[in-house]
Amino acid sequence: MSASRRAFITGISGQDGSYLAEFLLSKGYEVHGMLRRTSNLSRTRIDGLFEQGAASDGCLQLHYGDMTDSMSLVRLIRDIQPHEVYNLAAQSHVRISFEQPNYTAEVCALGVLGMLDAIREFQHQSGQEVRFYQASSSEMFGKVTESPQRETTPFAPRSPYGVAKLYGHWITVNYRESYGLHASSGILFNHESPRRGENFVTRKVTQAAARIKLGLEKTITLGNLDARRDWGFAGDFVKAMWCMLQQDTPDDYVIATGSSHSVRELCQFAFEHVGLDYRDYVEHDVRFERPAEVDHLLGDATKAQENLGWNPSVHFQDLIVMMVESDLKRAAERREN
Repeated sequence: MSASRRAFITGISGQDGSYLAEFLLSKGYEVHGMLRRTSNLSRTRIDGLFEQGAASDGCLQLHYGDMTDSMSLVRLIRDIQPHEVYNLAAQSHVRISFEQPNYTAEVCALGVLGMLDAIREFQHQSGQEVRFYQASSSEMFGKVTESPQRETTPFAPRSPYGVAKLYGHWITVNYRESYGLHASSGILFNHESPRRGENFVTRKVTQAAARIKLGLEKTITLGNLDARRDWGFAGDFVKAMWCMLQQDTPDDYVIATGSSHSVRELCQFAFEHVGLDYRDYVEHDVRFERPAEVDHLLGDATKAQENLGWNPSVHFQDLIVMMVESDLKRAAERREN
């Protein structure tokens, strides 16, 4: 892969963005990432790439921009002139979307429209093709009508996040069909890693198991323990994103492991790994439940397996062990400091 191949990643400082940046750099890409300007610049997930020299040799460059500012998107597309754009920026916490529905819609819905328009205008003026990846979500299925869920399953979102993601998904389809853009969406089911944000349930559980084991906490409070999700490894899922943009024809793909587990099982595996019984430490509080719950998500990634040659490599229990071990190390280091 030539180093002249340029990729632009929104949300590069997030979990998926950091794994995708690593993956693309390993393939010789010149990677550009968008960051929002804030008072506290947090890029801990990609600091390692700077330590490895990716920035000093020009292969990794960061730019300020915002999905709610369409002019900044136009400017970045014009300046970077990317061959591939991966839109991973989002307000991605479902529970928070009930508290910040307007902001969630601005970023996850209208922000996608702004990016697509910026790409369309750049292509028209330059004649250079830009391939676009949209991060769609299994939360769009919501109150599911069939299981497992596949590309043809009807959508019925149950949160402002799911609704906003559905707009982003359909506007991507619309621009593909209306303007001939090479625009694909990955309908990603839950994907986790040691880099997952601490306010997401998987990381909340693995971090609590580690800290309780080390005597730093006593309990953890959770909402619905019976909700079931199809959880995979984020490092696997970003490879599917890249595969989509290497296809001659753009399309939409479900990316999932095909296996679901409850939050209760998540707790059981995490606490068992450190020799504890989760029932002694996990407390339930209805305040942590969603106003409208999504009970069971299970994906069928057959299309991605057949067309992209993609398969997950990390199984659920191995993923939880990976996260608990990482959180044990983090907690021990913080205690020593």
